[in-house]
Amino acid sequence: MKLIIAVIQPTKLEAVKEALSKVEVFRLTVMDVQGFGREQGSPELYRGHEVTVNVLRKIELQIAVNEDFVEPTIRAILEASRSGPDVMIGDGMIAVLPLADCVRIRTGERGPEAI
Repeated sequence: MKLIIAVIQPTKLEAVKEALSKVEVFRLTVMDVQGFGREQGSPELYRGHEVTVNVLRKIELQIAVNEDFVEPTIRAILEASRSGPDVMIGDGMIAVLPLADCVRIRTGERGPEAI
């Protein structure tokens, strides 16, 4: 089992959810987060003064999957969250972590069956 954490642009959420459903990944957690990477924020006007916003709004997805779904899930997120054919800073990132256990609260199922 793996836990896939993806940080994407907020505008790409619906496209990513649609791409995930095509590869039969229907369970995910969506969080509104802030952060920055290489883009390191951007200048904006606030009450007539230019200020640098050094954290940007992002969406974090957490998806627990069995081993067979790891690569299809990653491919779906990549295809749906890229800005286009040109390389764009700020498109996001994907991390894949080992998931030691998973427990479904409703039934008490554990491990891969709980996912």
